[in-house]
Amino acid sequence: MFRPKVPTMPQPTGLVTPPAVVEPTAVIQHAPAAPAPMSYPAPTRPTVQLTPGAAVALVGGGTAVVLVVGAVLVSMLLAVAITGASVAVCALVIRSLITSEAKRR
Repeated sequence: MFRPKVPTMPQPTGLVTPPAVVEPTAVIQHAPAAPAPMSYPAPTRPTVQLTPGAAVALVGGGTAVVLVVGAVLVSMLLAVAITGASVAVCALVIRSLITSEAKRR
């Protein structure tokens, strides 16, 4: 029951192609050519220059993102904590109702 059953395939079901024949090739060595001098193309994009105003804007934007993400995470944690506390209070109320009903009988 717990042993795996390996399927068997008596005959192949697809097209069977013969293996490709690889023919050996001759290796010919040539004399190395003189290396051409390397010339680098001019940059197509201008370089980014960071001005003091742009640096302040980047720092301010990063700080804002961190504060917003932190506030969202803290609010989610608070929502989970409040939900857990309310479920616990409901459980206590239901438990006390059940025990008081059992004592009346």
